[in-house]
Amino acid sequence: MGMAISVPRYTVEDLERFPEDGNRYELLDGMLLVTPAPNPSHQLVITRIELPLVAALMPEHAWVVGPGAIVLPPGTQLEPDILVLPARFDPNGKWREFDEHWLAVEVLSRSSKVYDRDFKRDAYFALGVRQVWLVDRSTKSVDVCLAPGETRTVHDVIRWSVPTIGKTVSVDLGQVFEGIR
Repeated sequence: MGMAISVPRYTVEDLERFPEDGNRYELLDGMLLVTPAPNPSHQLVITRIELPLVAALMPEHAWVVGPGAIVLPPGTQLEPDILVLPARFDPNGKWREFDEHWLAVEVLSRSSKVYDRDFKRDAYFALGVRQVWLVDRSTKSVDVCLAPGETRTVHDVIRWSVPTIGKTVSVDLGQVFEGIR
């Protein structure tokens, strides 16, 4: 006779007790997702995407943070590599107070690719994120996801129409991936 396997469920409050060990701990419906600390090329790609977003949007229109957190207690807390949210929010507030998220960016890595593509992307939309970018360093491309099942792959320049402010921000992927193998 087989034995049932019990999988532990966690809450957002449980995450506060996890160690500061360089790993990223996230929750999706109570399931724990753990990814190791990113490598330098991962961080460089994040910085190169953040720079044009910050230059075009901060501080007047939006907050561009990395990583950010999208929280839906009790069992969901996801941390995209970059998160863009309207500047109307108090930067001294708590993540769970922010109820509007314009853009979540995930830079895929070997350890996170399956979670980011198969689970987190759709979870972001379920949590109200307006657009998700999945950045693939191996193909030097970005999947721009507008809704579940609605994705276009970009290899040159992303032109993002920022919600509610009528502004377009361009991110040149040639510059983002320069020198990255």
